[in-house]
Amino acid sequence: MPSDIAPITSTQNPLVKKLRQLHQTKGRKQQGQLLLEGTHLVEVALAQGKRFNHGCFTAVWQEKNPALVDRLVAQSAQSYLVSGEVLAKMASTVNPDGVVATLAMDQFWRSPPPNPQLGLVLEHLQDPGNLGTILRTAAATGVEGIWLTADCADPTSPKVLRSSAGSSLLLPQQQLESLPPLLEKFQAQGLQLIATVPQGSQTLWEIDFQRPTIVIFGSEGQGLSAPVLAMTTHQVAIPQAPAVESLNVAIAVGVMLYEARRQQWSVSTPG
Repeated sequence: MPSDIAPITSTQNPLVKKLRQLHQTKGRKQQGQLLLEGTHLVEVALAQGKRFNHGCFTAVWQEKNPALVDRLVAQSAQSYLVSGEVLAKMASTVNPDGVVATLAMDQFWRSPPPNPQLGLVLEHLQDPGNLGTILRTAAATGVEGIWLTADCADPTSPKVLRSSAGSSLLLPQQQLESLPPLLEKFQAQGLQLIATVPQGSQTLWEIDFQRPTIVIFGSEGQGLSAPVLAMTTHQVAIPQAPAVESLNVAIAVGVMLYEARRQQWSVSTPG
């Protein structure tokens, strides 16, 4: 074993307890780091040039991924060869695939640009699976920044990271206690602020998304708060069959973002 890789064979090792605490928001805040689980998330972070505090992997994973091991060790402050039992204790998933790593919060959070062409604001969004799906769609549509209220599902949670398929590592994100100051700034810059409502006076197909745009979505059950809704410049409907009451919020976000990018890309693409 290389001298820069230390072995851990006991589930009582202090590092095991430390990484298990990262399964919860409280532990992540106290330690100032988050947990990445699985080969794909680690690969995405490595490709982004992230540097890990800890990289932990099993002998089986090491044998299957020799090139990744070299990169993981090179980009980790501390590297550990652990038993399968130890890795299972470290991970939050039922069947971990052999690798976990810890990432400092300042490697995750990045400030969004002040003048985005397309941005996304989320208020009171509670479900981690929905948030992960939204982040994945946002990355696919080239969203330039995401702003979330602090009571949204935690973007650094293992479930959000997994459901985003690593896309959350690609996106500039910022948590805010209150949205009105941000929305006032966007208004002053001339950005259009668009919300979806069941009975909108326009459909999303009538909106000119070639203008710099912020799309705003609220919680799964209640939608946007009244003060935030009052600050929007457009309240639009997504057309749907009468028998359907509403779309899942992650689906609705996807519909809006792809319509915005369809318009923007159709102008920027020659021919």
